[in-house]
Amino acid sequence: VLKLFKLLHRTRQGVFKNDTKALEAARQKINEEFRNNRDETSEEKINELLKIAADVEVILRTSVIQAVHTDSDKIVLIPRKDLLQDNTPYLDKPTKR
Repeated sequence: VLKLFKLLHRTRQGVFKNDTKALEAARQKINEEFRNNRDETSEEKINELLKIAADVEVILRTSVIQAVHTDSDKIVLIPRKDLLQDNTPYLDKPTKR
């Protein structure tokens, strides 16, 4: 449980880097969720909660992207290495297998 708690906080720091409001909101939400379920004793429920927390970490790491308003009508996206993937080249004439 502690390992996952720390992992969520590390992921939060990477995902929301340089965004103090988002960092603080994510910190509070993580801490609140773990605190609310601190007294849980059912092994089945604990495993379910751990699965949810692990899924949240994956979604944060792979789906959330930062954006910065640079002008009234422009937004600059700041991708992380976790989000960048190799792209498959486009082929006008696909090959048959």
